[in-house]
Amino acid sequence: MLLDLSEEHKEHLAFLPQVDSAVVAEFGRIAVEFLRRGSNPKIYEGAARKLSVSSDTVQHGVEGLIYLLTESSKLMISELDFQDSVFVLGFSEELNKLLLQLYLDNRKEIRTILSELAPDLPSYHSLEWRLDVQLASRSLRQQIKPSVTIKLHLNQNGDHNTQVLQTDPATLLHLVQQLEQALEEMKTNHCRRVVRNIK
Repeated sequence: MLLDLSEEHKEHLAFLPQVDSAVVAEFGRIAVEFLRRGSNPKIYEGAARKLSVSSDTVQHGVEGLIYLLTESSKLMISELDFQDSVFVLGFSEELNKLLLQLYLDNRKEIRTILSELAPDLPSYHSLEWRLDVQLASRSLRQQIKPSVTIKLHLNQNGDHNTQVLQTDPATLLHLVQQLEQALEEMKTNHCRRVVRNIK
């Protein structure tokens, strides 16, 4: 699977061939450090002074490198696919090898960092439901007003919590149709490929 880089990312990475390979390696270190601890504008300013370019140029170069490394790590791209993805950028063979080595050295660490950044969402445990129908009231003797009450039990970090939802049958039917549509979409080849690469 090849990476599909946008024109903006290609522009950001276009700065890399203009600098020495040691600088690219340093940018790689800064990119991984950025993922670990967050952005530090002082690093960009210091590198920009040494290279006699604007700090925005350095920042864009590092951000382009971050995108390249994180997307490749997320999708667990093979060495060959990574080389083919970078080959499209038209870099020298030495720079391509350096980027490949950066990717191979940091792939596992980047995946670990990304998994820690992923939100811990609640998961389904059980569901209880009840259908209530109001047949009449003081003001209206003949009325049919159905409502569905759903008690949803969720697990999150070993804790159990409960959400109570109430809706009318038409809205519930629409919700069911949307969920069924989403499940059908998950059966498409594109979604299967994405899910397989996420794991």
